[in-house]
Amino acid sequence: MSRIGKLPIEIPKGVLVDLGKGSIFVKGPYGDLERLIPRELSVKIDESTIFITVNDSLKQTRALHGLFRTLLQNMIYGVCHRFSIELQLKGVGYRCQAGKDKLTLSLGYSHPITLLIPSGLDVQVESNTNIKILGPDKEKVGFFASKIRDFRPPEPYNGKGVLYKNEIILRKAGKAGKK
Repeated sequence: MSRIGKLPIEIPKGVLVDLGKGSIFVKGPYGDLERLIPRELSVKIDESTIFITVNDSLKQTRALHGLFRTLLQNMIYGVCHRFSIELQLKGVGYRCQAGKDKLTLSLGYSHPITLLIPSGLDVQVESNTNIKILGPDKEKVGFFASKIRDFRPPEPYNGKGVLYKNEIILRKAGKAGKK
């Protein structure tokens, strides 16, 4: 049995957890999420705790036990507090603007890059070079941040690119030149 999987999950006040047929719904102040329950697992809800048990003892099922418990814990945390990732743009002329449902990036290309903001996410541009992505689904927040970062990953020579906040780029020495 998984050490992580057998831990109970506390349901905070203001969060509704409901079991459907083969899926679990979590609703809170910042949104609602749904996830399918694998056939190998059983979910039981007591007053303010959730217990996850395995139906068989296969190795794959035991691994799935801890994973599903963590995913469910992240769902509950996300609808209560929201997940956030902060990005920094470093480079000459790098800036961003957020509209109602679009994010426009100027990253040194000959054209601006326009991205549609996925539903359920909130993107805030604090200054021209700082982006904050907020949302209840940890997977969506991380995926959108990595999608932005893929346009200009940080490079080790000048330190330019799209960086996570407080990320340290190990700098390389350039060419030594002729002697």
